[in-house]
Amino acid sequence: MSIPNVKRYRITSPDGGATATIMAVLPKDIDVSKYLSEAAQRFDWKAYAEAQQKQFKIRVGQQKQKKAK
Repeated sequence: MSIPNVKRYRITSPDGGATATIMAVLPKDIDVSKYLSEAAQRFDWKAYAEAQQKQFKIRVGQQKQKKAK
């Protein structure tokens, strides 16, 4: 079951290096561009970048051995 009226918005970091997707339910009488610029400033870009690197971390070291027949 999903939350009704949720929209996805793409925000970019202040330095322009990264993009992230946020999901929000906004009131009808709000300026969307102003909200997104404020959200991009408050967003924790450092933690987001660290999480992205951990997600695609390549495992180095002991690997599972294949059984020889």
